[in-house]
Formats: sequence, C-alpha cells, structure tokens
Amino acid sequence: MELPIDHFRLLGVSPAANAEEVLRAFQLRLDRPPKQGFTFEVLAQRSELLRLSADLLSNPSQRQSYELALIEGSSGLDLSSNREVAGLLLLWESNASLQAFKLAKKALQPPQAPALGSGRESDLTLIAALSCRDASIDEQSCRRYASGAELLQEGIQLLQRMGKLVEERKTLESDLETLLPYRILDLLSRDKADEKSHQEGLRLLEDFVNKRGGLEGKRNSEKIGGLNQNDFELFFLQIRKFLTAKEQSKLYINWYRRGSEDAGFLAAFSLIASGFCYRNPELMQEARKYLRNININGFDAMPLIGCLDLLLGDIKQAESRFRSSSDEKLKDWLNNYPGETLGALCDYCRNWLKKDVLVGFSDVETQNVNLDEWFASGAVQEYVEQLETKGALGIAKAGFSFLSSLGPEQQIENNSSNAIDGEANLQMPGGVVDEIFKENPSKPRLKSKEALLRLDLIKKLISKYNSIFAKITNSNFKSYILKRPIYTSFIAFFGLFIVGTSLGILTQRKSSENNNLNNVPSSEISKEGDIKAKNNRSNEMLINNERFDVYKSIPLISVVPSDLEIEFLIKSWLKGKADILKGLESDILIDVARPSLFKRVINQRKKDKLLSQSQVIDANITTINIVQRSNNRIAADVELNYKDKRISSTGEILSETVIPSLKVKYIIGKNKNIWQVVDYISGN
Repeated sequence: MELPIDHFRLLGVSPAANAEEVLRAFQLRLDRPPKQGFTFEVLAQRSELLRLSADLLSNPSQRQSYELALIEGSSGLDLSSNREVAGLLLLWESNASLQAFKLAKKALQPPQAPALGSGRESDLTLIAALSCRDASIDEQSCRRYASGAELLQEGIQLLQRMGKLVEERKTLESDLETLLPYRILDLLSRDKADEKSHQEGLRLLEDFVNKRGGLEGKRNSEKIGGLNQNDFELFFLQIRKFLTAKEQSKLYINWYRRGSEDAGFLAAFSLIASGFCYRNPELMQEARKYLRNININGFDAMPLIGCLDLLLGDIKQAESRFRSSSDEKLKDWLNNYPGETLGALCDYCRNWLKKDVLVGFSDVETQNVNLDEWFASGAVQEYVEQLETKGALGIAKAGFSFLSSLGPEQQIENNSSNAIDGEANLQMPGGVVDEIFKENPSKPRLKSKEALLRLDLIKKLISKYNSIFAKITNSNFKSYILKRPIYTSFIAFFGLFIVGTSLGILTQRKSSENNNLNNVPSSEISKEGDIKAKNNRSNEMLINNERFDVYKSIPLISVVPSDLEIEFLIKSWLKGKADILKGLESDILIDVARPSLFKRVINQRKKDKLLSQSQVIDANITTINIVQRSNNRIAADVELNYKDKRISSTGEILSETVIPSLKVKYIIGKNKNIWQVVDYISGN
C-alpha cells in the first residue's frame, strides 16, 4: 500500500525541524498512542513506523537524500502488507481523514478483505469509523453539508455490513440526524440546473417534516434534526425562498393530509400564489376549501375568501364576504373608503396578495401586483365565463374593463394609505385546520353556450307552471282536478314525459355498459379470471384464534375496522414487505401500504439486487395497542419480536440483527375507502 503522506507529516513535524525536534516529537507520539480500542499488534506496528521516520529524519545523509527525492516529485510511502493498518492509523492521526477512510473502506472490500473476526478486521473497521466521522466534520467546516452526510451514510452502511462497533454506528447515525437540516439547505440552495440535488433536497425535507409530526412538531421534534420548534421555523423560512409555489403547495397538501394542521393554511396561500402567478383560476377554487376549513379562535377568513371571489369575478359575493366580516375596523375602512366599493375591494386584494400571499416563493414576482393583467388573461376570462353566478357573467360580458375605470394603481395605493394606515393589509395568522377536506365538491359548471340556453329554457318552463302547482297544493287536490280537466291532461302528460325520459336514460346507459363490456379485451377477461382464481386460493393468517383470508380481507374497507382487522393489516404489511425484500413477489403489499411506502420498499429491494444481496426478515407481533382513532386516521403501538439477516448471492450471511422487543408506532390512514399503512416510527 502507498500512503499519500511523507515522513514529516507522518511524524508530525515541520520540514524545517532539526534532529533534536524530530526526536522530541517522536517520543511525544510514543507516549500518546490512540486510546479508542486498537489491538496491541497495530499499536506496536505504529510505534515501529514512527521510529523509522524519526531515524530517517534525524540522520543527516538519509534526510538529505529523502528531501532531494521530494523535490524531484517523489511522494507517498510504500508500506508492506503487515504495516498497512498501522500506516492508515497514522494517516488518520495526521488529519488526512478522508484518505484514511477511503483506503480503510477499500481494504475491507474483497478480495483483500481480512479474515472475519481477526484483529486486522477489527482495527480496519475502527479506523474507518473514526476517519469517516472526522472527514464529515471537515466537509461541514467547509459548508459542504451534503458531502459530509454522504460520508456518514457510507460509514453507517460499512459498519452495518461488518456487524461491528454498535456504539460508533449510533454516533454516526446521530451525527447524520443532526446534519439533516443543513444538508437540506445545502441541496435546495444549489443552482437550479442541478435538478437531481434539488429533488433530493425536496425528498429529505418532506421526510424531515413527516418525522417531526408535521410543521407543528407534534412528536419529540428536538431529537429529529436537533432543532426545537423555534429553530425549525427559522430554518423553514430560510428554505422557502428556494422552492417554487407549486413545489410548496404539493408539500403542504401532503403534510396536511398526514395531519399537520398548519400546513392547510400555507397550502391555501401557495395555491393562490401559484394560481395568480401562472393565471390558473382553478387553483383559487382549490385554495378556497382550505381557507374555509381553518378553525382558529379569532381568525376571520371572510375577507380572504372575499378576495378569492373578487379574483373569480363575483363582485357581489366578494362585497358580501367583506360585509359579513367580524372585524369592525375592516368594515369601517370599507365604509369610509374614498371611492367606489369595488376600488376598496381591489385595493385590499392587491395589498393582501403583495404583502402576505406572494412572498417566500422562488418563482413569484411581488414587485407589481396588477389585477388588470389577471382579468385580461384568456384563461381567467374563459374560466369566469363558465361560472353560474350573475356577477361573474356580468363581468365577462363587460370584457373585464371594470378595473380600468378605477384610475391608476398608484392613486389607489395613495387612497389606501390616506384612509386607514395598514388596515388594508391585516396580519395573517398561522393556520389550524379542523378536518381534512370537509367541503363538498364544487357544483359542476356549464361548459358551453348551448348548455346555458337549455338551462334558461328549463327555468322558464318551471316558472311558467309554478303558479299552477301552487294553486294545486293550496286547494283540495281531487276537486281541483275534476273541475279543471285541462290540468288533468297536463299532469298526465308531465308524468308520462318524466317516465319516458327516465326509461330512455336507463336503456341508453345499459346499452353503453354492454358495449363497453363487449369491447373489453380477452386478455383483461383472462386477467380477471386469474384474480378470481387467486382469491379462491387458501392464504390464511391466524390472529387470536381467528382465521383471516388474505385475499378476502385485503383491501380493508371496513368503515370502522376492528382491533383484529387492524392487527391483520399490519401483519399483511410485514409479510408483504418481507416477501419483497427476500426477492419474492407480493400481491398484497400494494393494497396495504400507501404508494410512497410501497415505492420505498421496491427501491430498497432494487438497491439490494444491485449488490447481489437479499434480506430475510422475521417480524412477529407480540402486543398491539390502538392509541388513537378517528374517521380517517388510526395509530397503533406495536411490539415486535424482530430478526433480520442480510444474505449474499452465495448464501453467505453478511449481517444479522436480533431485537427481542422492538417498539413501532404504525399510522394507518384512509385512502378513499381503503385503510392502508401510511407511515411507521420504530425505536425502543
């Protein structure tokens, strides 16, 4: 082995040191050997290497020849195989941690890997662990946090493979956890052209917040990333400016669905920012349901929803929202505004967008908020024309010219500042969401002029005969019909018309379904037959003396699952995951785990396959306790008897883990009507 170091650095002296200084440094190094637990053999070899360097540098003729070789370009020290480990130890002591780690890692790989259980293997593993941590610290000091994290990951994987130094591995894992926020900031702040790093940063950020229990840090967040809630909020403010509005809205919605209440408020703002910036009014409608679900004591969402009504062209509804606000100062400001009410609404909306909504996004410009440009957009006009409200249709027919009559934007801003300072820009509190998506789906909009005409015709027919129905209901029905045969004919005709129309619709639907069935390829019919056959196979689990058939009980669609059903779902997840990581196929994993969790297992299997390895996992539930229940979320504390083995393609056991009592918290959520495992947190 050739070490990338000279005798001066190996001994720790300056090239200008004289013979006396060399011998003094040599003695000092002998008296202070490393105390991390190296074997006597490697420490003896270390002393011998130090002695050789001291002898050479204290001998004038040998030192002169060596210095001449260095000047001519000679570098590095050639070591015999029995002194390689001692050389790596001295290389680490000389603050060349990165080189020491790379060489130690290489020495532990086949074909030069030492015998299992030998002192050489033990010393090399310890050098790798120590040099890995020091190399990561060196990278962090240069603000290369992602690189430092990658080194820690390499070290952790190496120690896991070797199955040694559990305490050192825990230290590396703790360092990696603490480094997580800085690593995220490093990846997200890089140039936008580095898309791979940016996506990795987004993935780490989402996992980080999920582990904390949402933006609020509902779990023991100080142990996750080393940040308390205040530090986390400062960190989050830093990274927001590196994310687009679309990226932020996606993150917030995912966290909201996982139970983070504050994320619902931020999701609304990011959707509004993205919708306004890219002229996508549909996002305004989506943001509305998040705002309406905010349930904070003292928070008034009416002005904000009124701004959305204004942006969607419904002036009357917008004014009604403002008038129904619980903020008396806002209503006074609106009443005393020096101009038309529409001007006040536009002024408030413009200031709200500029100072509260369109901030903290990498792709949103906040210098100029122009509502004229918003309503001049073809996409906005087309969307507003589809709305059923009269106010919106009135704006569409007017050609969206109502804003131009209000005067220059600068004049409006001056009017705002002269009216009541700061009242047009109310402070936006952080959000707390009551439930997930309580609002019903929005009513369908008419998509063509023909549909609008048909609706008007139906309304006219209803209004024409409305008085007739009123008279019938307010008098004796039988006498009224007998005295007025013309109404009898009308009612009979009307009833036959409804019956005939209903039969026509049902006949057409049945015909359509038959045609669709006839168009199904034979391969899909065959596939359906295979599924039915699979469902008939016996694949049972026994839980508390009660048998569960996998294919009949999965997916779990019970409205209120029993404790046994929840236990069966978790057992199915453990079985499906174990089958995949073993290299087998699993038909149930996709049904019991959310897509991201399923994908995580598949990716883990792909990595093992590239290494020609597989995992054998044996996890048995010993106890289970349901700790939380709601309509969409269930949390269960589970205790497992856990064993795993990592096996090479030749059948060699590379590592083995045995945990008699592993505690895991499983989070089970409802995806549409199916209950699935959405996350889990393990640890004793």
